[in-house]
Order: sequence, then structure tokens, then C-alpha cells
Amino acid sequence: MKLSLVLFRRNRLPNGHLFRGKDRLVKKVEPVHLRRLQEEFAVEEKNMLYLRYPYLTEEESFGHSKALGKQEMKIQERMDNNRKIFKQDVTLYERLGHLRITEGWDK
Repeated sequence: MKLSLVLFRRNRLPNGHLFRGKDRLVKKVEPVHLRRLQEEFAVEEKNMLYLRYPYLTEEESFGHSKALGKQEMKIQERMDNNRKIFKQDVTLYERLGHLRITEGWDK
């Protein structure tokens, strides 16, 4: 009884990967899928319209970040981070400054 149920089962799964190869399981196309595809195409067409006709020309958009000072701000942030992480430069004069008591010995 159990063996015959297994052998006469109608919903047989394909061999190997479910959705690849010659014995794959093919999903049915439903109206929901077509609507979603139409919405994606509409969004893509809107994006292409913005790319074809931009708000600013290339000449107008050139150098806008320089006018805002973004590069200088980024450089300043990196410098501040480096100052926090690394110690400041110390000269030999500053390192041995405690040895200088008076300057009157060479008179």
C-alpha cells in the first residue's frame, strides 16, 4: 500500500535542482507578476528621463562641491582624526628641555 502511494504520486519533483536544467519546475505567470513588471518598467523609464534631461548642465554642476568646501572639510576631519590617534611631533630640544637649568655657565 505505502509503496503504491509513492509510485503513483502525481506531484513528482524534478531531478536535481528545482528551478534549473531540463527537468526544472516552471512557475506559472500570474497577473500580479505582470503588474509588478510594468511598475518596474515605469520606474526605469522615469529614471532614464531624468538621466536624459538633467536638472543642471555639466558646466553648471562642475565644481559645486568645491564651492561648498566639502574637500577641505574632509581633509580637516582626517587631520583631526590623525591628531587624536597619533602623538604630536616632539623635537630633541623639547625632549631634553628639562636639562637646561640656566644659561649662565658659558660666561
